[in-house]
Amino acid sequence: MRETETTTLEINGRTREIAAPPNQTLLETLREHGYFEVKSGCEKGDCGACAVLVDGEAVDSCLTLTGTLEGRAITTVAGLKRGEELHPLQAAFVKFGSIQCGYCTPGLIMAAQSLLNETPEPSDEDIRLALSGNLCRCTGYTKVFDAVQEAARVLREEESAS
Repeated sequence: MRETETTTLEINGRTREIAAPPNQTLLETLREHGYFEVKSGCEKGDCGACAVLVDGEAVDSCLTLTGTLEGRAITTVAGLKRGEELHPLQAAFVKFGSIQCGYCTPGLIMAAQSLLNETPEPSDEDIRLALSGNLCRCTGYTKVFDAVQEAARVLREEESAS
């Protein structure tokens, strides 16, 4: 039997006590607890499919040990939803057809959200840099860039209206 440590995490706004072995990755922990929207790709930090937000910043969950995240806020792509409505970034990915097979989509959205948290009006170069750790074989990225720009515009409009 493997030794476990208890770690308190806030996952998608809900505080959870998670028992995990010291060498268990956040990817393994999340999927073990039913967060299957976090995709397992390369498991070595090359593809970005497993990206989640930790305190608003994108990280590859396959490279992050659960035990190092005590008290931190974890957001998966499902945690972006606003009640029954999609987050503007999710909606833009749908609108622009940025979702092909969908496997890389959660990671791309989380990397884009991390960018928009820091840069509300990103340039194409900002987007290119922010998404450089995410691989996609289906979209060719143009539609992804369009979706990120659209979401940035919608989020800025929401901010100025409030």
